[in-house]
Amino acid sequence: MRATAMTVEESRTAFAAPQAILRRSGFAAAAPLFAADLAAAADAEEAEGVVASHGRRLWTEAVRQSDGVADDRFLYWARLTLSARLREWRPAFSVDEQRRAALADRLERASRGHDDLVFPPDDKLLRVVVAGFDPFGLDTDVRRSNPSGAAALTLHGSRLEIGGRSAALRTAIFPTRWRDLTAGMVEQALGPHYSPGPGAVAADAVITVSQGRPGRFDLPRYSAGMRGAAPDNEGVSAPGPVPPPRVEPALDPLPEWTASSLRRGAVLQHAEGRFPVHDNTEVTEVPAEGGEPVTHAGGPTPGARVRAGGGGDYVSNEVAYRNTLLRDATGREIPAGHVLTPVLELGSADPEALTSPDFERDRADIVEQLRAIVQAALEG
Repeated sequence: MRATAMTVEESRTAFAAPQAILRRSGFAAAAPLFAADLAAAADAEEAEGVVASHGRRLWTEAVRQSDGVADDRFLYWARLTLSARLREWRPAFSVDEQRRAALADRLERASRGHDDLVFPPDDKLLRVVVAGFDPFGLDTDVRRSNPSGAAALTLHGSRLEIGGRSAALRTAIFPTRWRDLTAGMVEQALGPHYSPGPGAVAADAVITVSQGRPGRFDLPRYSAGMRGAAPDNEGVSAPGPVPPPRVEPALDPLPEWTASSLRRGAVLQHAEGRFPVHDNTEVTEVPAEGGEPVTHAGGPTPGARVRAGGGGDYVSNEVAYRNTLLRDATGREIPAGHVLTPVLELGSADPEALTSPDFERDRADIVEQLRAIVQAALEG
């Protein structure tokens, strides 16, 4: 069976900094072990088991990082090395393009914690889903980390005490790629927590998190049903309206905007930390009378056409939109919304510098304040 070409994202694993990050992480052995087990698979079903087990192992090891706050770069680069090995795989048996794509998707979901969004069977428990993102902007600096991904890895499996009840946090990470959103990854991961199957229990809150502006947290009130032109981690641009979800129930037509239902007042009052938290009511829209897009506070205006929400028009805005769209389509009146973290900067132009005391401090402070934001959103 012929191998397939690596993606732009996977090709970056050959750069010096990702290789150094992998050596530092302890995940450097993951790819050769995966390739060996994949080569030993007797058929496509056994290969799927190999892919799923190695993907879950990556996620499990990433959340078990023992030095406090997790480094999301370890998981990111390890996943891409496994993904590249999967593309290079030449099995002795027949695997068509559709099956190979399904294996790649299985690796993605297993290694991003999507298999692990499972809660204990306890009726008194508050169930909270928190989702972060991969690093992005890697053509500018391939060493980048995304604090939302670090938070997801650090908070997974933790508990908060909320008004005499215990809240269990389960987390996941989404890719910074348009194609996964079009294919329905958000609905596949989060949909069961709004509309659970037989014997399952719905979540009590679903919060998406991404990196935003320097020096501040933002609570964007509005998410836009529109994609901008910025390229994703594969260098792909996909400007235009958000493609409709491939699930039921669905809203038809799709709304131009969705709104956060996080307990914003409680967050602003109680989620104290090193960084200020802003109630962001900004939108970007084309006025009803036409002309150039205008950015202003206060939310959408009648007759105007959507362009961007308080979180912009990139991948994270779309995940926030799809999350709150699921809430509205299923009629769930729960806290659901988006949080933008401060930017996490490495602060060194030396290409061999992978961390610094300031970098580690900033990441820890962001994650700890995000924990306080989640708690305040629930207590409110």
